[in-house]
Amino acid sequence: MTAYEMSVAYWTILHKEIRRFSRIWVQTLLPPAITMMLYFIIFGNLIGPRIGTMGGFNYMQFIVPGLIMMSVITNSYSNVVSSFYGAKFQGNIEEILVSPTPNWVILAGFVTGGMIRGLLVGVIVTLLSLCFTDLQVVNPTLVIVVVLMTSVLFALGGFINATFAKSFDDISIVPTFILTPLTYLGGVFYSIDLLPQFWAWLSQLNPILYMVDAFRYGILGVSDINIIRALSIIAVFIVLLTGYCLYLLQSGNGLRK
Repeated sequence: MTAYEMSVAYWTILHKEIRRFSRIWVQTLLPPAITMMLYFIIFGNLIGPRIGTMGGFNYMQFIVPGLIMMSVITNSYSNVVSSFYGAKFQGNIEEILVSPTPNWVILAGFVTGGMIRGLLVGVIVTLLSLCFTDLQVVNPTLVIVVVLMTSVLFALGGFINATFAKSFDDISIVPTFILTPLTYLGGVFYSIDLLPQFWAWLSQLNPILYMVDAFRYGILGVSDINIIRALSIIAVFIVLLTGYCLYLLQSGNGLRK
């Protein structure tokens, strides 16, 4: 397959992914925006003044980076898991697999689609947050790097979930019982410096903590963890999940009947 043919295949998959979530934007883009606005109102405006400052910032400013990252994580993951499983359910994925399209092109198309939805929702949430507080980005480069790496990582996670899912119920198990708890316990609403030593140490086993804290450092300039360590952990997970996704495509495990 020539480079031109591979680019056509990639853009075809990506175009389909973008059309899929943009066509039903009322279901894919609007609900996350409403949910995050409720977080801003309840936690920021109502509860925040009672909590006071955290990390040297008022509570609204402190939680905004975490809420932005939470929206990126959730939507990058959910876009790929629902889209790829839908292709499996309808039998469309078999047509792609029997084509000469390389596995990495297939994976890149779906992952990029998930990234774009996650980043788009992240931008929407960021714009909404400006109605409630001021954001002064300390390190724009770090913000961009972290949000891109995080969206890639969770798009890959959604791909793996969709590969092994046997029903539509299966694609909601991981987000409900694993992803959501880890996100809420990932330092979105609090600093781990407030936790007892044991729980602070246990929190460092949560990979989402490193993404949230690195993103918060890029915006506010404060962090509970080492930024180089955080970026290294995210990069290692991306490499491992990419390799595993390519293996699943190559072996057909969970894909071929």
